[in-house]
Amino acid sequence: MFAFARNKTEMVTPDAALPGRETAIATAETHQLSGIPLKSPVPEGMEQAMFGMGCFWGVERLFWQRDGVWLTMVGYAGGHTPNPTYEEVCTGRTGHNEVVRVIFDPAVISFDDLLRVFWEGHDPTQGMRQGNDRGTQYRSAIYACSEAQKRAAERSRAAFAPRLSQAGFGPVTTEIVDAPEFYFAEGYHQQYLAKNPGGYCGLGGTGLSCPVGTGA
Repeated sequence: MFAFARNKTEMVTPDAALPGRETAIATAETHQLSGIPLKSPVPEGMEQAMFGMGCFWGVERLFWQRDGVWLTMVGYAGGHTPNPTYEEVCTGRTGHNEVVRVIFDPAVISFDDLLRVFWEGHDPTQGMRQGNDRGTQYRSAIYACSEAQKRAAERSRAAFAPRLSQAGFGPVTTEIVDAPEFYFAEGYHQQYLAKNPGGYCGLGGTGLSCPVGTGA
């Protein structure tokens, strides 16, 4: 990841973005661990969520380890270029973020539980970077798939921000917006750390607990 983690911290404008392509790029057919088809529809009774919190390799592992998470996949969202490739995203000229899409059973793990994983799993105050990974593709984001998710995300940000401030961290830079179109990343990125257990993971939290869903 370091070879592409250049200082691309300015968001590209739509007219300056790369043109992309009309057809989707190739990706993996099934999840490396479960064998479930990655392009499965959301089963009845389940929900989906989408998060950006740095290099998507480590982020995906963080979520697939949770009970109640049925399927995870990595991709690109929040930019201007249709069907981008990883190399294009890494130029900083697509506007896309590295994201993880999660399909989960709310009877087992709630969206608030996922939000706690999100807030505690990275530093949401770093702007257009996460640790050593710098660029717009590493920005902190919650892409809400419903109005209820958006409200919950905003409440969680309001609850966690004072704790970060008291601990000496800066303002929260996480963007909370309606979920944009999700584009699958290439096959080798899917469940990367399951295929490469010793692979790079730059994910790191602040060490603070988030009060979401705890009644605090």
